[in-house]
Amino acid sequence: MKEKPIWELQKGVKMDADTANEVAKIACAFKALSAYTALVLDQEDSSDELQEMVQSGLEAMNHIFKV
Repeated sequence: MKEKPIWELQKGVKMDADTANEVAKIACAFKALSAYTALVLDQEDSSDELQEMVQSGLEAMNHIFKV
């Protein structure tokens, strides 16, 4: 029996389970990068470009998965 995935797609998003699993890995990486970036921003000056890139990735993942 297959385990139920820990992710849930947004309404209207259609993709097969294998693809969704791979995209979910990318989403987890973006969340980890977001947490790391938040820590770095608290400790030193950092690039606005990095912050914008991370935020853009998180927003893209939020369009695919329910948070």
